[in-house]
Amino acid sequence: MKMLNLAVALATALFAAAAVLLPHDAAAAPKADLWQRWQANDPNSKATIDHAAWAKFLSTYVVSGQDGINRVAYGTVTPGDKQALASYVDGLTAVPISKYNQNEQRAYWINLYNALTIRTVLEHYPVKSIRDISISPGLFSSGPWGKKLVKVEGEEVSLDDIEHRILRPIWRDPRTHYTVNCASMGCPNLARKPYTPADMEAMLDEGARAYINNPRGIRVDNGKLYTSSIYDWFKDDFGGNDAGVIAHAKKYANADLAAKLDKVSSISSTDYDWNLNDAGKGK
Repeated sequence: MKMLNLAVALATALFAAAAVLLPHDAAAAPKADLWQRWQANDPNSKATIDHAAWAKFLSTYVVSGQDGINRVAYGTVTPGDKQALASYVDGLTAVPISKYNQNEQRAYWINLYNALTIRTVLEHYPVKSIRDISISPGLFSSGPWGKKLVKVEGEEVSLDDIEHRILRPIWRDPRTHYTVNCASMGCPNLARKPYTPADMEAMLDEGARAYINNPRGIRVDNGKLYTSSIYDWFKDDFGGNDAGVIAHAKKYANADLAAKLDKVSSISSTDYDWNLNDAGKGK
């Protein structure tokens, strides 16, 4: 009986630990931690990167819903287009990105992150959630974010590396969170075209407006503010407190939402929908 009680207690402790340590939950949201190796760049470089294959994929398979959410038609991706996506990723990883200027680098890392995410989902499809793709190292890990998926300039790189060790700490722009897509309904939209240096600022602002003015991003009901969990997980990127999140949201809010935000001073609750952003699940 004592052994049974001990086993039950151990199992309970393990499940409790898992609940705390699951990646991308508030308690375990990765901090921005600069990987200095990727600060190298050539400001005089005029070289550009071709994202035409990614543009074709996005325009073919990303569907904009009437609810303001972009979904991916994973179930209709042809074998040929899966191979084209894989070839695009392989082409990106062969680029000596340290020799490019920072504007090209920023677009490169965002596009690589999103293309890797879609490729990973397709490799395991059908799944209900990207969190079900449990390939990250660690006993309590879920999802693919910690898995070293590719090599760039000889370095093994994961999705977490791209987002939290490269994009966030190098560019220090909260709008980064509107660019990298985690294949979930609660996530900011996957853009229907690649990021490029020429379009970067416009697309960053467009992504912020689209998310903040959608109920899954920011909403005020009966005088209470409800936000995506993104603003909790990464609050440091949005000013470090509720007031900072509200100030950020007001920059991109439409007139009606901005008026409502003027009347709140704190966040009442946060939530996030981890269901796959699958166009086959309705629009």
